[in-house]
Amino acid sequence: MVTIRLRKNGPYVIESDDVRVIDWNGTEYAIDRRPIALCRCGASTRKPFCDGTHSKIGFAAGEAAAGAAAADGVSAAGADAADTRADS
Repeated sequence: MVTIRLRKNGPYVIESDDVRVIDWNGTEYAIDRRPIALCRCGASTRKPFCDGTHSKIGFAAGEAAAGAAAADGVSAAGADAADTRADS
């Protein structure tokens, strides 16, 4: 199983040995360290990988993740409410 962690105001961290990073042209990036940290701030000089620049520029992520309830189509605010969607 692949685990992707979002670090607060930092990169996406992919915790798996069975991951490939491929660009839009199909070119695979060499991965020189694990876990893989992918840039989220856009300022890394090693894109798509993180180089720590986010901490130097004061990158602040827009919002926290919505959580598991959002994956089901239920807003985080309404996660405690009864799910009234019809079963498929």
